[in-house]
Amino acid sequence: MNERLVDARGLEPPEPFELAMEALADLPAGEVLVLLLDRTPWPLLRMLERDGVRHEYHVREDGAVEVRIGGQ
Repeated sequence: MNERLVDARGLEPPEPFELAMEALADLPAGEVLVLLLDRTPWPLLRMLERDGVRHEYHVREDGAVEVRIGGQ
């Protein structure tokens, strides 16, 4: 399965959200978008949940939040 990485660490809101939306708009079916962020993106997670988009997230050992979106 192909993955597309968007490293949005160090960016201030709303830029990480905007980058995620742009990447999702271009995401081919079956591909996974991996976001690296400095904090848990609650607005994005609520939107994904509302729209029934497959996703998961966790805090990595380095403190970054990794959000995986899409895939089958």
